[in-house]
Amino acid sequence: MIVSEPRSRERRRRSPWPRRVAAVVCLAFVFAVGVALGKALSDTPEEGVVVTSVRTLEPLPQQPSTTAP
Repeated sequence: MIVSEPRSRERRRRSPWPRRVAAVVCLAFVFAVGVALGKALSDTPEEGVVVTSVRTLEPLPQQPSTTAP
């Protein structure tokens, strides 16, 4: 039977800085996306007179093709 001894090593405590930096970067990204979305939604064209033009194109007359025999 194998009996394992309790580990005498203490667990190293990780620094909280990488998590904090990642959280700040994520928050800045979410904020930037929110600002961009808000600007995109508010950039609607101003209301005014709408002018629509309709143009009918006439087909060109058919030309006989000239090919060398």
